[in-house]
Amino acid sequence: MQTIGRRLSILFVICSIIAILLITLFVNVTVNSKFNQYMIDIQNNRYERIVSYFEEVYKREGKWSEDSGAELMHEAYMGNYCLTLRNNNNKTIWGMDPNDIKIGQHLSTMPVLDNGVYNSKTFEIKSGEIIVGYVDIGQYSSILMSEEDVNFISSINKSIVVSGILALLIIILVSLYFSKQFSRPIKDVANMSVNLSKGNFDTKSNSESNIEELENLRKSINILAEKLKQQDMLRKRLVSDISHEIRTPLNVLQNNLEAMIDGIFPVTQERLNYLNEEVVRFGRLLNNLNQLKEFESEGIKLNFERIFLDELITSIYKDFYLTAESKNIKLDYEIEPDKDYSINGDRDKLIQVFINLISNALKFTKIDGRVIIKLYTNNKNIMVEVKDNGIGIREEDLPFIFERLYRGDRSRHQIEGNGIGLTIVKNILQLHYASINVISKEGEGTTFKICFDKDENN
Repeated sequence: MQTIGRRLSILFVICSIIAILLITLFVNVTVNSKFNQYMIDIQNNRYERIVSYFEEVYKREGKWSEDSGAELMHEAYMGNYCLTLRNNNNKTIWGMDPNDIKIGQHLSTMPVLDNGVYNSKTFEIKSGEIIVGYVDIGQYSSILMSEEDVNFISSINKSIVVSGILALLIIILVSLYFSKQFSRPIKDVANMSVNLSKGNFDTKSNSESNIEELENLRKSINILAEKLKQQDMLRKRLVSDISHEIRTPLNVLQNNLEAMIDGIFPVTQERLNYLNEEVVRFGRLLNNLNQLKEFESEGIKLNFERIFLDELITSIYKDFYLTAESKNIKLDYEIEPDKDYSINGDRDKLIQVFINLISNALKFTKIDGRVIIKLYTNNKNIMVEVKDNGIGIREEDLPFIFERLYRGDRSRHQIEGNGIGLTIVKNILQLHYASINVISKEGEGTTFKICFDKDENN
């Protein structure tokens, strides 16, 4: 198997070779075509100049003679073309032997072929509108180009080949660079995914890329690694917390029963009531776990009806008012007047949500503290806030407070609870198309914000 860098490099090189070959072929054909056209234009200009010369000679002398055009013979030999002058009756006045231009000494340095084909063209010589003669201009096809012309074409072709090779080398270097730019972050992410599959969640990709898609991929895999690390930590903590929550009442029961059996503790009504409370607490934990399982498996059934949140929260507020007063905690209820707070929902489940949030606020608020319940609208949403000035939540615990059986720092562990309530709250709200967010600072208090989407609840 090949690496992505090598595969990209090979692809770049193959595409480059094909492109260079096509460009070289196109340039070569274009140059040759233009050069051939250039040679044809030179030939045509030469023909016109020779015809014009003979017309001037006839106009000056008024007749043809053996000296007519003699001045052109030397030029013709040097230019490798042959001239024959005839009068208007097609009688030859004078002419050159084609073999002379083929075997002359002046051709010794020219690229002459022995099997060259002799080509001749005949042009009319006119005086006014009257034809007074003809001139035949001939050449061998193998010596139509001079040595300079051949050298020019050869140098052009060499330049094209050298340019193609140089361009190919540059493209290979560039392709290696860019393929590395592509492959390095992808390779890094691939190696990181392998490490994640092996359970190594501490790995992280640091190969930044200026390509948006690759950078998004790198950031996403880093986020995934962080979430998997958190989930792994929660999983380990979950096992520990479940063990702790179950072991505690069982140990209490076992120790007290053994003490009673051994006669260390007397069997009294008070002690039996205490043991019964531990059994009830243990049963409550199992019931909460079973309820959480039903929520997460979507096996819970909801009885939706039209509910007015202002009336529902008011009744819950009244139930908690005396409890808060007994703890010397001020419980306030603020509501934005003249608003519609009606939604479709399950009354009992929503009561469970607000009871859980308010009881938590009272539980984690110290004496002489304050808890505020707010109900208001925000655009098309209904907002409910439960705010306290209690012990707050540590920043590192905030992302996990809705995880099952998660409990924060030691100060919160000192307060009774099993870490399931907020998980159930979130699941109930999700079934009502509502969201819950938390804002908290350790030592300053906590605010839970619930947002009901009226469009989803009408």
